[in-house]
Amino acid sequence: MPFHTPRPLVPRALCPHQPSPCPNVPPQATTFPLPAPRSLPGHDSQAPSRRVAAMALLTDLYQLTMAYGYWRAGRHRAPAAAELFFRREPFHGAFALGAGLAEGLRFLRAFRFSAADIAYLRSVLPSTTEDAFFDYLCTVDASEVTVSSVPEGSVVFSRVPLLQVKGPLLVVQLLETTLLCLVNYASLVATNAARFRLLAGPEVKLMEIGLRRAQGPDGGLSASKYSYIGGFDFTSNVLAGKLYGIPVRGTIAHSFIMSFTSLEEVQPKGHPGCGADVPEQVLPPLAGGEPVDLAALAESWLQRVCELLQSPPEKANRGELAAFVSYAITFPHNFQGLLDTYCVMRSGLPNFCAVALALHQLGYRAIGVRLDSGDLGQQSKEIRRVLRACGTTPSPSFSSFQVPWFGSIPIAVSNDISERSLESFIQEGSEIDVIGVGTNLVTCPLQPSLGCVYKLVEVNGSPCLKLTEEEEKMTIPGVKAVYRLYDDAGHPVMDLMALEDEPAPKAGQELVAHVLGRRGEATKVRPSTVEPLHRTYFRDGQVCEVLPSLPEVRNHAQTSLSQLSPAHRRLREPQPYPVRPPLAWLD
Repeated sequence: MPFHTPRPLVPRALCPHQPSPCPNVPPQATTFPLPAPRSLPGHDSQAPSRRVAAMALLTDLYQLTMAYGYWRAGRHRAPAAAELFFRREPFHGAFALGAGLAEGLRFLRAFRFSAADIAYLRSVLPSTTEDAFFDYLCTVDASEVTVSSVPEGSVVFSRVPLLQVKGPLLVVQLLETTLLCLVNYASLVATNAARFRLLAGPEVKLMEIGLRRAQGPDGGLSASKYSYIGGFDFTSNVLAGKLYGIPVRGTIAHSFIMSFTSLEEVQPKGHPGCGADVPEQVLPPLAGGEPVDLAALAESWLQRVCELLQSPPEKANRGELAAFVSYAITFPHNFQGLLDTYCVMRSGLPNFCAVALALHQLGYRAIGVRLDSGDLGQQSKEIRRVLRACGTTPSPSFSSFQVPWFGSIPIAVSNDISERSLESFIQEGSEIDVIGVGTNLVTCPLQPSLGCVYKLVEVNGSPCLKLTEEEEKMTIPGVKAVYRLYDDAGHPVMDLMALEDEPAPKAGQELVAHVLGRRGEATKVRPSTVEPLHRTYFRDGQVCEVLPSLPEVRNHAQTSLSQLSPAHRRLREPQPYPVRPPLAWLD
């Protein structure tokens, strides 16, 4: 069952806290997933409980074999701490956006093993595994776990912990894989979306259209949600709109246009082969009055448009005109023309203008055009020229063309849009208003994984250090506080990690910092503002801070991005952002 299934969840019994084999709950009575806990505050609280199902088995087997090892050694309840972070900024940039926190908190709320889970684990763990271990797993949950995190949507940098998890060693270990799964892709696609937003600028509307290219239903829904956080305005994904409240957009595809062959199919009395129950293909004026034969009106406008454009009317495909008329009758307030089914300049654009002008005559207003092939930037400029000509033609022969708003009709584009596409649109001075991005957004082809890792940093009060053949894979031991230092202009200039017993940095105090990746090089910083980055979100089995709504997370992400200095925000060859490790680690 996909995690995002919106149907009511089937209740299941939990494994009781009593000896194996949990006799009060037969395995067949425990169906996945778990009933939702009480509504979680925040940006997903009104969506059906897709991920709140206990996903304790959504993990790697070695987490469970290690758990058995901890239990056998009597170390399973040792206090431990782990950190989730990434080692390199994605897409050769200088930043990432942290995302997936709310989903992680839902997972923690529901974390436990059912009787069916236990029965399955008995079949895959070695036969020598003691029954008492399975009895213990029946009691395991996240009630003793504490999680602190950067707020969702925050700009984050390599090596700085996105999440810190504290609790019993066995439980902290078991949470690793699922938390990585929930944070890795969420943060990656939010970052990818943010890059598209930065390239497009604040005025262009961005629409996520990647569901059909996404890695399965769950990947498609996650892409819609986290691209919205990253700065996209709309999604084509209807279920994402329902679950998350993201604005949904969409009009017609080429198949709709290709299904029509002539204007006879939209005559006032309907097509002869369609039956008596087909509504008449007419449209009443917006201000009221007798319905009008829109097909005939559009055809009369087509003659004038083609004369203006000096294009032969016979080149305009009549099936395409019929499709436009049919759609305009059905959605007179939301008519958008897809122009490139046949020929943009000789068919699609004249047909659109004819139908849009006919609608205008009846009091309605078309909402835009779309291109899905060819040189999108150049075509957008040619289309804008024609729209302006149709709207402002002064010739007495075309006095009816005086439609001032016509020249500003939004132009939307799609067709395998990438970062390079957006850069070319800017260089060409295109007239594009709306951009639909699919494959290159949701699949993140420039970097398919963020590479987050989850590492133990402390057990029983003693720091844990991983030494390895690769310096990049060395860990920074100890539980840390993380601070962000800002300059007088409000730009973040450094993230500083300090062990819990180190003094916190103060505003106005000069710091001499040795940053990661710069051997022997000291940097002096005098911050005007110091911000602690982490907040405690989960304690004693409950979310302990109200989570923001999804639009609030989106706004926070855009604010965080705007605070970056241009040197760190630029997408090509940015200046690396400095991160200072704890002083004890430097020693």
